[in-house]
Amino acid sequence: MKVLVTGATGFLGFRLVEKLNEDENIFEITATGRTIKKSHFVKSDKVKYITGNLVDSEFVNEITHNAEVVINCAALSSPWGKLSDFKEANILSQKNLIQSSTRNKVNKFIFISSPSVYFEPINKFNISENDPLPKQFVNNYAKSKFEAEELLRASSIPYVIFRPRALIGRGDHVIMPRLINAFDKNKLKIIGNGENLVDLTPVSNVVDAILSSINNEKALNQTFNISNGSPVKLWDKINYVLERLGRKKIKKKVSYKLAFIVVFLIESISKLFNLKEPATTIYSIGILSKSFSLNIDRAREILKYHPKQSIDEAIDEFILWYKKNNN
Repeated sequence: MKVLVTGATGFLGFRLVEKLNEDENIFEITATGRTIKKSHFVKSDKVKYITGNLVDSEFVNEITHNAEVVINCAALSSPWGKLSDFKEANILSQKNLIQSSTRNKVNKFIFISSPSVYFEPINKFNISENDPLPKQFVNNYAKSKFEAEELLRASSIPYVIFRPRALIGRGDHVIMPRLINAFDKNKLKIIGNGENLVDLTPVSNVVDAILSSINNEKALNQTFNISNGSPVKLWDKINYVLERLGRKKIKKKVSYKLAFIVVFLIESISKLFNLKEPATTIYSIGILSKSFSLNIDRAREILKYHPKQSIDEAIDEFILWYKKNNN
C-alpha cells in the first residue's frame, strides 16, 4: 500500500509516519511538510520526504499521483489569526487535496480535524460526534476545521474524520512546551478553582486509531472522537510536568470571571486595531479552566479502539524527550 501523509513533520504526522514505516503492508510513504525537522524525521527507504505548500495545486497533484490512502494531518493551528490565513492553510489546501485525490483515484482520505469545533466557554462532558455544535465557533481555526470537514463530506471520495483531543507524548512541541514557556515567563496561573477535568490523549493512541481505520470498511464516511476516555484534573498534570522539570508547582489562582473580562477587553482592542496575538485568549482561558471530555463509544465500537498507553505514561515519555532536546 502507498500512503501520503501531509503535515508529516508535525507532532502527530511524525509519530504516524514512524508507525506506518513499521507496517509490512505499507511499502511506500510520501511524507510532506513545509520544512524538514531533524527532531521529527524518520530515516527509512520506505519514506520519501517532499517539501511544498498544499495551496499549490500542481504540488498537491504530484504528491497524490500514486497514493492509495491520503492522511491529511496538516493545518494552521492557532487560537488567533486572520480568517483569510486559515482559509488558505486549512480550507484551500483541503480543496486541493480532495480534488487531486478524486482525480488520481485515491481509495481513502483520512482527515485529522479538531474537537475545538465543540468548544464553548462552559463545562462540557461526554461530548458525542452527533451533539449540536455551537452557534458560533470559538475562533477562526475551529471554523476552518469544520468547513474542511464539510468539504470532505460533500465529496465523492471515501473518507474518515478524526477529532483527537489534546495530544501528548514524545515529540509534543505544542501543548506542554507552551505551558512550560508560559511558566518560565511568569505568565501561568490557575484559572478558576483548578479542579477542571479534561481529556488528554497520548499521540500513540491516536496513531493506533488512524491505522485501525485504514482497512476498516465500517469506518468509511464516519467521524470519530479520540481520547483516552478518562478525564483527569488538568492542573494536577501540569504541576506534575513542571515539578519533574525542576520548576515549582503553580499555586496562584485567578477567578475565571476576572480573567474573562480582562482577556475579552484585550482581544477586542487587538481585533479593533489589528494588533498581534494577545498573550492569552478567551479560548486559552477556557481550555485551562473549563472541564471538557469526549464520548469515544463510536471509536470503541467500530474501530475496536482501546487506548494502549496511559496518560501518565505519555507524560513521562514527553518529559524524557523534552529533557533530552532542551538541555
